[in-house]
Amino acid sequence: MPPTPKIPWPHAPAHQLAESGTHFVTAATYLKEHHFRTTQRLEVLQRGLLTVAHDFGWHLEAWAIFSNHYHFVGHSPADAPDASNLSKMLGVLHTKTGSWINRRDKTPRRQVWHNFRESRLTFQRSYLTRLNYVHQNPVKQGLVPVANAYPWCSAAWFERESSPAMVKAIYRFNIEKVLSTTNITQWSSEGDAIAMA
Repeated sequence: MPPTPKIPWPHAPAHQLAESGTHFVTAATYLKEHHFRTTQRLEVLQRGLLTVAHDFGWHLEAWAIFSNHYHFVGHSPADAPDASNLSKMLGVLHTKTGSWINRRDKTPRRQVWHNFRESRLTFQRSYLTRLNYVHQNPVKQGLVPVANAYPWCSAAWFERESSPAMVKAIYRFNIEKVLSTTNITQWSSEGDAIAMA
């Protein structure tokens, strides 16, 4: 009898970090618990993400931080042959923020973070759509009427630092397809999300 093929566990997606490039990353708390629901906690998580990204050589172009997950679009280090330090970078972020939250909540052994997913963006349209998706995510979640009003997102920074024409062009990209594929557990070999039947 032939051996049973190993079935990938859906909560531990394969990470495609063998090549450098631009990645769309999503990470969530364990059981989607809202550990970061206060202003202070969101600020700590945002500061932590920006700090570890800098320390590990990642250049973030868009980010959005929420009470139970975050997204970002970032470029792997220019001087590295691949993006393999992403796992270590997020490990540092999750360990430090998880420990901080657990000290505050007096729950020393609680699991705060679960896993992360990433997609290497190889097509310009996919990249620009995900930039818009990350910026517009607070609006889609009903947290603010316009993206630049959400303080734990890069939209206000992006609008200040980019030309009006660039902002208008990126904000035109339709994010509905990204919304339908962000929660999936399978990724195509090209690094873009594919829908599961």
